[in-house]
Amino acid sequence: MGELFYVIGASGVGKDSLLDYVRSHIDANVAVVFAHRYITRPADAGGENHVALTTEEFDCRRRMGCFTMVWHSHDTWYGIGIEINQWLAKGLTVVVNGSRAYLDEAAQRYQQELRPVLITAATETLRRRLYKRGRETVEQIDGRLAIAEVQDTQTRHPALIRIVNDARLEEAGDELLRLIQGERPQPCV
Repeated sequence: MGELFYVIGASGVGKDSLLDYVRSHIDANVAVVFAHRYITRPADAGGENHVALTTEEFDCRRRMGCFTMVWHSHDTWYGIGIEINQWLAKGLTVVVNGSRAYLDEAAQRYQQELRPVLITAATETLRRRLYKRGRETVEQIDGRLAIAEVQDTQTRHPALIRIVNDARLEEAGDELLRLIQGERPQPCV
């Protein structure tokens, strides 16, 4: 069975940038696949490369059992396809852009395979990045920041690894890259 790197963190911590960095620097001989998220957000909304679905399409796929994980956040539905189960069964390392709020359920579903990675950044860094992204109002950004502070302190798992993405992208990117390629730091408790 493969490993499931479940990358989580608040909006603005740079998960998408870090995952793009790892994708472009991963050793070609390492058996790693990156799962797409299925999201009820337009493809051109900025941010991650995802499969854009209407709410109706998403509901239909969910009813047909096409997702192994589903969560709702900030008026948007997110899903991870059942294809990751086949990849894990083949012994591949799978990387997922997950949700902090869904971590407990993911941990129950993937007890042996799950390797949670929490990406963090200082509140002012998050604020600056969210303003620059331009997808939310000031009130929505303030709400996201309040949630981020609470969820980051409440996110727990015995194997949780934290990576701070406050400096150059390459620093946190190399740390995540080493982790996915098999170098294991001590988990935070």
